[in-house]
Amino acid sequence: MQKEVAMEQAGRLIVIGGGAAGFFGAIAAAEHGVGEILILEKGPEVLTKVRISGGGRCNVTHGCFDPRELVNAYPRGKRSLHGPFHRWQPADTVEWFEGHGVALKTEEDGRMFPVTDDSQTVLDCLTRVARESGVVWRTHCGVTGMRVRPAGGFVVETGDGEELDARWVLVATGGIRTREARRPVEAVGHRLAAPVPSLFTFRVDDPRLKGLQGVSVPNATVRTDSLAASGPMLVTHWGLSGPAVLKLSAWGARIMAERGYEFDLRVDWTGGLQPLDLRAMLETERKEHGTRKVVGRSVVDGVTRRLWQSLCVAAAIGEIDTWATLTKKQGRRLVEELTDGRYAVRGKSLNKDEFVTCGGVPLQDVNLKTMESKLVPGLFFAGEVLDIDGVTGGFNFQAAWTSSRIAGGAVASVAEHR
Repeated sequence: MQKEVAMEQAGRLIVIGGGAAGFFGAIAAAEHGVGEILILEKGPEVLTKVRISGGGRCNVTHGCFDPRELVNAYPRGKRSLHGPFHRWQPADTVEWFEGHGVALKTEEDGRMFPVTDDSQTVLDCLTRVARESGVVWRTHCGVTGMRVRPAGGFVVETGDGEELDARWVLVATGGIRTREARRPVEAVGHRLAAPVPSLFTFRVDDPRLKGLQGVSVPNATVRTDSLAASGPMLVTHWGLSGPAVLKLSAWGARIMAERGYEFDLRVDWTGGLQPLDLRAMLETERKEHGTRKVVGRSVVDGVTRRLWQSLCVAAAIGEIDTWATLTKKQGRRLVEELTDGRYAVRGKSLNKDEFVTCGGVPLQDVNLKTMESKLVPGLFFAGEVLDIDGVTGGFNFQAAWTSSRIAGGAVASVAEHR
C-alpha cells in the first residue's frame, strides 16, 4: 500500500483526512476533471477505519434502495438527507464499487460486504483508483490550522510548519472528538455541534448476566423511558452489546451523554412475544409436561438454555420446581423477566469497529446540494465531520460515500464557473 507520495506543490484541491470520505471525495473530484488533488492524513496509514470496520470485512453499505426509507436510519440528519440520497444512494455505491472490481453481497440483515469478506479488497480499490486518477496523498501530515486568503483560496498549515496553498478545501476528518480535528474548521469561523459518542455498548453489572458472556438472542427489544430498538443482542463480560444496543445508543446519544450514561434499561428477550401469549405457552407446558423441571429447557425460541436458567433463578424458580408445581407468582415473574426485565446501565464501552461521533458541522451551515459551506466559499465537507450519523449496519459509510461524492463533483463544477 502506498504510504506517502511526495508532491512539489500543493494541489488546487486539498482534502483534509485520508479516510473513506476523503478518498471517495478526491476520486469524485478527479473523475469530474479536477487536475491537482492532495490528501493530507495525520496518521501513519490511510483508510484505517475501512480496514477495521465490520470485523475486518468492511460493511460497505446497506441494501436499502429507497431514499425515503434510508433516511430513517439516521438519528442526526434524517430530514436533510432526502435530497442527497436521491442523488447518490446505496444502489449507486454498489454500481461504483462493482464497476471498479469489488463485487458486493447482501446478508440477511441487509448489510452489504465485499464477497471476499476482506476489507483489504475495498481499501485496495480506493487507493488504486485514486492513484490512477492522479490523486496524491501524504501520511504523517496533520493539519494544525487553516486561513482564508482575502482574494479567495486557502492556506493550509501542517504540523511540521509547512503552508500549502489551495483553491478549494474538502474537510473529511471524520469525527471531531479531538481538538486537532476541530481546529481547521473552527479556524475559518465555523461553529460545531458538540461531539459525543453515538455507537457504544452498555455497562451492566447484574447477577442475571453473570457467566453468560457470549450468549446471544436473535431479536431482542431494548427500551428506555423514551426510546426503543430491536435486533440481535449479545451478553458480554461488561454488559450488553449487539445491534439492538448499538441502535438504541445512536438514537439516545445525546440524552444518554447528558445522564452520564446512567439510566434504566428494559429488555424483552423474546423477539416481541406478548405477555398474554407467553403466559399461555407456560400454561401449555404445565398441562402437557407437568413433571418436567422448569429450568430444564427454554420454551422460547431464541432464548438459550443458559439465559433461560438465569432468568428462572431471577424469578425464584428452583432446580426442583416442575411445571406442575410452578406457582402463579413464579409464572408472572418469569414472564416479566423474559418480556420486561429491568437492568441498570452504569456506563458505556466504545464499539471499536464502528466508533461514530454524534456532532460536527451543523447542516444548516452547509449547502446540501453541493456540500459547500454557506459561510466560506470554496470550503466543502464530507463524512462524519458533518452532524450526520447513522445506526449500525453500513449506514455511516453510505453517508460518507454520498456526501463525498456530491462534494467532489461540486468542486469540479465550482472550478468551471468561478
